[in-house]
Amino acid sequence: MTPRCACGNSFRFATTENFFLFPVGKKTAEEKKKMAESKPAHLEPSKLGTKAYWDALYTTELTTHTSDPSLEGTVWFDDSDAEAKILSYLSPNRNDSDSDNEDDDQPPNPHPHDLTPSTASILDLGCGNGSLLFSLRDDGWSGHLLGVDYSPHSISLAKSIAQSRENEDLKSVEFKVWDVLNGDIPSISPPTGWDLVLDKGTFDAVSLSSETDSLGRRINEGYGERVLQLLKTGGVFLVTSCNWTETELRTWFETSTAPNDGKTKLKMAGRVDYPSFSFGGVKGQTISTLCFEKVVVE
Repeated sequence: MTPRCACGNSFRFATTENFFLFPVGKKTAEEKKKMAESKPAHLEPSKLGTKAYWDALYTTELTTHTSDPSLEGTVWFDDSDAEAKILSYLSPNRNDSDSDNEDDDQPPNPHPHDLTPSTASILDLGCGNGSLLFSLRDDGWSGHLLGVDYSPHSISLAKSIAQSRENEDLKSVEFKVWDVLNGDIPSISPPTGWDLVLDKGTFDAVSLSSETDSLGRRINEGYGERVLQLLKTGGVFLVTSCNWTETELRTWFETSTAPNDGKTKLKMAGRVDYPSFSFGGVKGQTISTLCFEKVVVE
């Protein structure tokens, strides 16, 4: 994703594009109050926030894959080993002692979810080439797995890769063209909602769009509301970002997302640990992955 300029509590860690240091650690009372009272500053719009950009990218990747099936396209956040970290976080055999979380304002990590690999329904928003869903399937997640993307070229690529990976012992992954912000939710959602909704860079891309919704808001402001509608009560949302810090993600989804019909909301339930770095005396990480649970408003 296109990085933003250094500002606030995030800054460029290296000259390589998309490589940042996101400060983590304990927050002061003043920082917590500020987080609750204000939304993060919007990102400067970029071509990466346009459908035309992604259509062109996936057209190229589909052509390449057709010529050489071993080339399956870009795996976002691969440099941070994000997919392996996410799989480890979701694993029923996870070890709670693996966490190096030192922030007393964060819930224990990993999140003690009730997801069962053989039955959990999983939706990947902005699935791209389907890499994350293929990894989950290969790791034993054999329930209903659906990847959606508003780019038909992305879905064509994912379906082509799925065909080349067919395994009689594994249930197929499903892919559909669907717009997370405007698509008809009943057309892709189970009656009670999804057990797990994934986002690996899609909120980043939406945040780079200059488009506004019917309320005059930048379209990323309504993203959390759509996630709430897609999840079942007790379901979890796992979002990975390179453009937003953990604090900012919490503000967007936990604080700024209005309760659904005043009855349910997103509440942070955990985080994925990544290797941390120090720069200028500040500890941080290059990307953030947070887990939110859909809970009943008390």
